[in-house]
Amino acid sequence: MRTNDSTDREDAQDGAFGRGGHECRPADVRSAVRQAVTGRCGTLGCPYDEDGLSDALLVASELTSNAILHGGGITGFDVDMDGPAVRVSVSDRSDLLPVTTDPLDEQGRQRTGGRGWPIVCRLAGNVRVACLPSGGKRITAVVPVF
Repeated sequence: MRTNDSTDREDAQDGAFGRGGHECRPADVRSAVRQAVTGRCGTLGCPYDEDGLSDALLVASELTSNAILHGGGITGFDVDMDGPAVRVSVSDRSDLLPVTTDPLDEQGRQRTGGRGWPIVCRLAGNVRVACLPSGGKRITAVVPVF
């Protein structure tokens, strides 16, 4: 099953727009992940791994949150099954690549934030970052769920 609520839209002003013309939110991407996994489960008649689905939902949340916080907004997303895994792709307006920040500041104090990208890299079996021809980037993470 492939869910493509939006493509990489140059005309999306404040975020990508999904079904019904509403703005894309992290919950929309999580819903698409859940729908893809449960749809595959119904088709194959085999159970999915609850921990794997939780990991995929967390990856979807982190990718969309990072696109909103650091990438100028979500310009598109795709969710589809890739064998025993779910593939989540989120696009944003920024050409800057994701970075990992030190959890401690210069004075040795704990920083807030900065944990999303390491979470994505740890939970996904494969992560790719691609620059888009119209500007911005697309991050794709593949998370095992079966």
